Amino acid sequence: MYLSSSGIAVKSFAAPEVWSTLIQVFVVLLAVLAGNTLRRKVRFLRRSLIPTALLGGLIILLFKFWPKFNDIIDKRFMETMTYHALALGFISMSLRPTKVSNRSNTRTVVETGTLTVGTYIIQGIVGLLITVPMYLFWRNPEAGRDIFYAGGLMLPMGYGQGPGQALNFGTIYQSVAAEQGINFQGIDFGLSIAAIGFLIGSIVGVIYMNILAHKNRLTLKEQETDTRYTLYDYDQGNELPHSESVDKLTIVISIVFMTYFFVYLFMSFIGRLELGDFGEKTVKPLVYGFNFFWGILFASLVRVFIRSLRKKGLMHREYLNEYLLNRVGGTAFDLMIVAGTAAICFENLRSIWLPLTLLCIAGAIATFYYVKKVSMRIYPGYGYEGFFSMFGMLTGTASNGMILLREIDPRYETPAANNLVLQNIPAMIMGFPILLLLGFAPKNLSATLITLGILVVLFTVVNLFLFRKRVR
Repeated sequence: MYLSSSGIAVKSFAAPEVWSTLIQVFVVLLAVLAGNTLRRKVRFLRRSLIPTALLGGLIILLFKFWPKFNDIIDKRFMETMTYHALALGFISMSLRPTKVSNRSNTRTVVETGTLTVGTYIIQGIVGLLITVPMYLFWRNPEAGRDIFYAGGLMLPMGYGQGPGQALNFGTIYQSVAAEQGINFQGIDFGLSIAAIGFLIGSIVGVIYMNILAHKNRLTLKEQETDTRYTLYDYDQGNELPHSESVDKLTIVISIVFMTYFFVYLFMSFIGRLELGDFGEKTVKPLVYGFNFFWGILFASLVRVFIRSLRKKGLMHREYLNEYLLNRVGGTAFDLMIVAGTAAICFENLRSIWLPLTLLCIAGAIATFYYVKKVSMRIYPGYGYEGFFSMFGMLTGTASNGMILLREIDPRYETPAANNLVLQNIPAMIMGFPILLLLGFAPKNLSATLITLGILVVLFTVVNLFLFRKRVR
C-alpha cells in the first residue's frame, strides 16, 4: 500500500537517503547540459575545443566557491563515479567487434604505441625531477611536509591516462604518504593534473594549430557531420530487432555490467587472499586500482566467448553492437570527466599549489616537444595530423585527440585516427611494466630513486627504437 493513514510510506520515500544518490547524478547531468549550452553559444569556448564534459566539471567547481553548494556535492560519490566510469568505459570499448584497418600498417601502429609509452616515461621523469627535490628541500610553512617524493608520477596518470587513473593512483599514494606522516593530498593532486591536462591539450593545441595555419603550414578545414553511422548501423546482420520485447541498448548495457561484475568477483577473490604485509600494502591496492585493466581483460574474454558461441551455432544473434557500445563508452567517459573534475577540493590544493603548477607547466612543455619531435619522424606525410591527435590524447583522453584531429582532417583521410585507436594494444603491453613501477616507487625514497633510474634507461631504449634507421 503506497499511502497509509499515518503517512509513513510518504515519509520513507521523502527521506534524504532515498534521494541523495540521484541528487548527485542530477548535478552531474545538469552540469553536462550547461556545459553543452555554453560550448554551443560562446564562440570562444567552441573554438577552444574544450570538451563539454570538462566545461560541466568546471561549472561545478565554480559553484563550489559558494559554501552552501559544497553541502550538495558529495566528494566521495564523485570519486566513486569516476572510479567506476573509467572501467565501464574501457569495457565498452573493449567489447566492440574487432575490425582490422588496412590504412595503418603494423610498424606505424607499434611505433605509435611506443610513442605513447615514451611520453608516459618522460612525464614520469619530469614529475620526479620536481617532486623529489621539493620533498627534500621545501617545506610549507603552514602544512609542513606535504610533498610526497613519488608524487611526480601522478603526472603521467593525470596527463597520459586521465581522471580515472589519476584518482586510482592518487588514492594509493595518499594512503602510503599518510602512513609515513606526509600530508599529501594525492586525490586532489591527481584530479587537478587531469583537469589541467584537458585545458592544455585543448587550448595549447588550438593556439598552435592557428599559428601553423597563419604560417600556411596547414589548413583548418570545415568539419562535416559525422556520417559514419546511420540508423541502420545497429540493425544490420543478425542483431536483436527493434520489435523485440527488450531494447537493444538494454542488452548492451547488461553485457557491459555483467563483464564488470566478473571484474568485481576477480578483485574480491584477490582481496580475500592472505598475501602478507607486501600484498596488503602494495599488491591489493594495485589490483583494485587496475579495475580498468581487468575490465579490458575480461571484456576481451567475453567477446571471444560470445564469438565462439556464434560460431558453434549456440547463439544466433549478434549482441555486441559497435555503435551502441561506442555510445555507452562515450557516456561513461563523459561522466568520468565531469565527476573527476567536480571531486577536486580547493581547500586541499592550497598547500600544494606550487608543485602542482611546476608539474603541469613542465609536463606540458616536455609532452609538446617530445610528441612533436617523434610525430614528425614516424608519420611521414601527415606529421601534424599525427601530432595533434597524439598530443590531445597524451594530455587529455583519446576523444581530445580526435577533436583536434578533426580540425585539420575532418574526414579522417590520413591514418592518424586509426593509429590512435590501434595503438592501444602495443601501448598496453609495453606500458604494463611501467604501471608496476608506479606501485613500487612509493614504498620509500630509495624505491623512487630506483624507479627514476629505470625510467631513464627505458626512455633511452624507447628512443633508440623510435629514432632507429628506418628500412623502407
